[in-house]
Amino acid sequence: MKIICIEGVPYEWLKSLQGIHAQVFDGSSLPVEKLESKNELLCLLAVEGQEVVGFKLGYRHPDGVFYSWLGGVLESKRGQGIASQLMKYQHEQLRVLGYKKVRTYGRNTKKAMLIVNIKHGFSIVSTFTDEKGRHKIIFEKSLV
Repeated sequence: MKIICIEGVPYEWLKSLQGIHAQVFDGSSLPVEKLESKNELLCLLAVEGQEVVGFKLGYRHPDGVFYSWLGGVLESKRGQGIASQLMKYQHEQLRVLGYKKVRTYGRNTKKAMLIVNIKHGFSIVSTFTDEKGRHKIIFEKSLV
C-alpha cells in the first residue's frame, strides 16, 4: 500500500473516493462542489495497486488550525491499520506545511474513530450539538 498526498481536489481519484465515502457514511454523497469549496484542501489516499482503500481529507479552518474533516477505509480493509497510517502521514504533512495544531470532530456512534484519535494523541477539548441534533466531540492535537 502507498499513500498519495494531493493538495486540492483529487479529480483523478474522485469516483473511488466518493464510493468509500458512501460506504463509510451510510450512503451519503460527497459532491465535488463541496470539496472545491474547502480552503487549502489536503487529500490523502491509501492505494493498493490502482484501488483506493482509504482516504483522509482536511482543510485550513478560518482560525488557522487544520481541520481533519473526513476519512474512511473500505469495509473489507478495516482492522489493518490503514486509518492509523493515514493519520500519521497527515500529521507529518501538516508539520511540513507549518501547522501547529490539528482538530477533528467525532461522534459517539463512530467508536473506532474515537479510539484512533485518542491513540494518536488527540485530547477531547469540548462537545456540541450540530444543526442535525447530533452530539459531537471536539478533539485537538498539538503538532509541535
